[in-house]
Amino acid sequence: MRVLGIETSCDETAVAVICEHQGLLAHHLYSQSALHSEYGGVVPELASRDHIRKLGPLIQTAMRAARLSLREDIDAVAYTSGPGLMGALMVGAGLGRTLAFALDKPAVAVHHMEAHLLAPLLEDAAPDCPYVALLVSGGHTLLVEVRSVARYAVLGESIDDAVGEAFDKVALMLGLGYPGGPQIQRLARQGDPERFVFPRPMVNRAGLDFSFSGLKTHVLNTLKGLAKPDHQARADVARAFEDAVVDTLRIKSTRAIEHTGAKTLVVAGGVGANQKLRQQLMQRLGEQGVKVIFPAPEFCTDNAAMVAQLGLLRLQSGSREPLQIRVQPRWALEEI
Repeated sequence: MRVLGIETSCDETAVAVICEHQGLLAHHLYSQSALHSEYGGVVPELASRDHIRKLGPLIQTAMRAARLSLREDIDAVAYTSGPGLMGALMVGAGLGRTLAFALDKPAVAVHHMEAHLLAPLLEDAAPDCPYVALLVSGGHTLLVEVRSVARYAVLGESIDDAVGEAFDKVALMLGLGYPGGPQIQRLARQGDPERFVFPRPMVNRAGLDFSFSGLKTHVLNTLKGLAKPDHQARADVARAFEDAVVDTLRIKSTRAIEHTGAKTLVVAGGVGANQKLRQQLMQRLGEQGVKVIFPAPEFCTDNAAMVAQLGLLRLQSGSREPLQIRVQPRWALEEI
């Protein structure tokens, strides 16, 4: 079975083709970062319009790369149905469900977060269940126990801004571009780790939930307290912010491992590309005998390979989407 996967939940347009016997045959992604950079974040209407422009040509590109015919070689279509931006989701779901109908092929609607949780299965050294997943992206911060496919327990989540949103907003305060994560990481390398020490939010409370709004406010107040922040001062603030975020994620992840007894931590989502986070988790949890797995960088951010893979798993279990276009901008993992 060959599945065409479509991802348009936010600001990446992505298409992939996967085969149950040959694995991933093609995956292509177009990022809208340049489009949204002048606004310091994603503008939903602009994102939807750009998905409309890019999705059709990207499907053609993926099919050529896979050397397949859409009508003759594709057996099913999978697309992200939620969570995400309503308009962006409608573009991918509308085209995906319509394409499946036109080809007389089955369709399956995929949960974006579940696709991230199972992205490590795309790797040759895929983890065995159960494991704990730290999902850190622009719109989501979650700690999830992955017991098996379709069996998940949310251990903790952000009660306000997701960590990716915090990176974007702090980057805007520092006069940096969008997306904020890579920009802050580069600037923080030049920072003095001892000049500022920011709080590690909610680490002294019971539970595994996150909160980054207070840390974001602390950054703002620190910058306001500086007469005229020069490049070095901004670098020092970026370093203190990144250190606080990384420490918080590491502490909470360690607690989740201890709580579940799992021996594997999987880090998924765009923030998982942060080098300091990778180093800290590998070192600290490795000392406790915990295996830490990061998907390849191209599978950390939003992508269609993970959507196609989850679609294949769902189809193999008998799942089929009815003849309607349905999206869920808010869709809890427990509702799967």
